[in-house]
Amino acid sequence: MITSTIIKGFGPVRDFQWNGTGRINLVIGPNKSGKTYLLKALYSAVKTVEAYKRGKEVRRDAEILFDKLYWTYQPDQLGKLVSTGSKAVEFAMSMEGNQDFAYSFGPSANKQVTVTKNTCQPRPQNSIFLPAKEIISLQQIIIRVRDDYKEFGFDDTYYDLAKALTPSVKGRNYKEFSVSRMALESAIGGHIEYDLERKEWVFREGKQTISIAMASEGVKKLSILDALLGNHYLSKGSIIFIDEPECALHPRLVSQLMDIIAELTKAGLQFFIASHSYFVIKKLYLLAHQKNLSIPVVSFDENGGWRTSDLRKEMPENPIVEESIRLYTEEINL
Repeated sequence: MITSTIIKGFGPVRDFQWNGTGRINLVIGPNKSGKTYLLKALYSAVKTVEAYKRGKEVRRDAEILFDKLYWTYQPDQLGKLVSTGSKAVEFAMSMEGNQDFAYSFGPSANKQVTVTKNTCQPRPQNSIFLPAKEIISLQQIIIRVRDDYKEFGFDDTYYDLAKALTPSVKGRNYKEFSVSRMALESAIGGHIEYDLERKEWVFREGKQTISIAMASEGVKKLSILDALLGNHYLSKGSIIFIDEPECALHPRLVSQLMDIIAELTKAGLQFFIASHSYFVIKKLYLLAHQKNLSIPVVSFDENGGWRTSDLRKEMPENPIVEESIRLYTEEINL
């Protein structure tokens, strides 16, 4: 589990420190404030730690990190990720068990990334980034664009997810995920399967099977999480980054998804969620109080500033809540 992070000079995230992150962590703020940048920075570091010394991997951690940053942010030169006026990107992440990972690179960096500290033990877990757009209907296209053409377009958050979507493992599921999977499948009224004859994903609702292309965007999004739990890609200790979980979901499904996320933390998963949705914030606020959960929040503003708080203690000041209040006041004044 990630416990803290420090980021300096990284695009819109100029001088950031977040201590005491928990099982569920929320990132809010306006467009272009740095929410997705933050999630991708954490994701790139975690995936580097997971790949380093795993199996037949022979690359140095700095080489793995460069590839992950390059294909996740897709700059023509790595140094262009450095904030204007900053001397370098400085990144440091701490994980449970006194494990630390830190790196830096300057504006002139092309492929030069310096890992300044790595005391992380090999991680058998897999972490994943769930982007705002569902990708299951584009799975093979995403893989071909990268593997065959080595072209920019779909960044590593999409590519890693496309590669992780394999058919479910036959036999018993992880017991820790059973309640969450039943809740997911109940929420969307079924589950996805891979049809070997048709060579495509299908959605099964009872005895009826339809092409995944005919399923709604929201159903496909939630089916992806169910599939990753069912094929054992995710396990205790996995970290899940979710960008705008509210996209294509009815508010009731948003609420159900937050309940499922809270349940999955009991199985040892950690979540980092970036959102624009009042429903996400309000539901997590209620869960924090109903279940006595610490849910740390970082709120960015348009000027690159930020503040941290905890939903168990307060509803933070932020443009999303303020706009909801403004609309309510406007309605009352009609």
